[in-house]
This record gives sequence, C-alpha cells and structure tokens, in this order.
Amino acid sequence: MKSLSLRYGLILFLLIIDSLDSAAVPKGGAGSGGRGVKVSVKGMRHKAGGRKAGERRPVLSSAGIRAGANTVVQESPTLTAVGVGVHPLGNRKTEESESYYNNPNGAKVIDASHFESEYILGRKLAFYCKAQGVPRPHITWLKDGIELYAHPFFQVHEYKVGKDLIKSKMEIDPATQKDSGFYECQADNKYAIDKRGFRTDYTLDVY
Repeated sequence: MKSLSLRYGLILFLLIIDSLDSAAVPKGGAGSGGRGVKVSVKGMRHKAGGRKAGERRPVLSSAGIRAGANTVVQESPTLTAVGVGVHPLGNRKTEESESYYNNPNGAKVIDASHFESEYILGRKLAFYCKAQGVPRPHITWLKDGIELYAHPFFQVHEYKVGKDLIKSKMEIDPATQKDSGFYECQADNKYAIDKRGFRTDYTLDVY
C-alpha cells in the first residue's frame, strides 16, 4: 500500500511540475531580444493589440470579410467584358482601317474562272484571273496555300491593259493527278490584297 501511494504521489508531483513549466514563459523569445508574451488564465495577449486567444478569426467569404458578428463588405471594381476582335470604339473603324479596306485604288479581282472545274489527265489545266487597281496589281498564283513557281509544266501569261488592269492566265500542261487541289489567284498592290479561289479535280478521258 505504501509503495502504491508513493507512486500516486510521484505522479501527482510530476503533473504539478509540468503544469508550472508550461505556465512559465521566459522573457525574450527564441532568436529575438524582445519581451515575449504574457500568459494568463483567460488567454494569450499580444502587446500590439492583436487578437486574443479565444477570439474568432476573420472568415473570408464571397460577401466580404466577416469578423465575429460584424461584417465588412469589400466592393470590387466592376469589370466590363470586351469581346475578342471588338474595336474599343464599338463597331466604328479607325481612319486607317477605313482607308485600307475601302480604298478605291486597292487591288481587286474583278473577273476569274469558275470556282469548281475538272480536267482530263494528260491535258491542259488552265485558270484565268483579271485584277484592277492603282498602281497596277501584281498577280501571284498559289496551290494549297503555296506559291507556284517551280512546277516543271507551269506557265503564266500576263497581259497589261491601260494603267490599272492586268490579266493573268495560269496553265499546267500536261496535268497529272498531283495537280488536283485548291488554286488561288492573289492580286495585290500597296493598298490592298484580294484573292479568288478555284477547286479542281481530274477525270479519266473515256473514249
């Protein structure tokens, strides 16, 4: 019985010492030369008027910052969504864009071959394009987005008319299966660029 009571007494003594050690805080926190904090039964107090232990922490919500029973609503600036490609002035175009798109001297394709056609293998494939502008436009032929200039059977015949017209005829002779695709006639001068497209496919010559 005596040994049991001694054990209980020792345990009680250690608990008291532990509680006294936890309540005692030395001056000057670790790594600092300040006074540290004071500990009381009611909670922890900070010198700079900070939040006491036991107080509710501010909660950030969609309505604002809520601290205890008081609510502070923070108003955010209104953001206006601007559509992609919309001019800042609305539907109005700037003077530069107006002069570019509506310039009367800009290059324009005014006549061309039919959009879709067929050609016979081994025969001639030809497209026609006529453009107008001041200065006189330059015409470039493209196939599937690539400029045509190294084709072994490719020829271009151009005719200049007056001061502002140009006619261009593109020929591939003889035409093969690889010559089917999408062709473009591109007319350009310093004011504008205009295009006309042609889609073609081959057919077998049946006798």
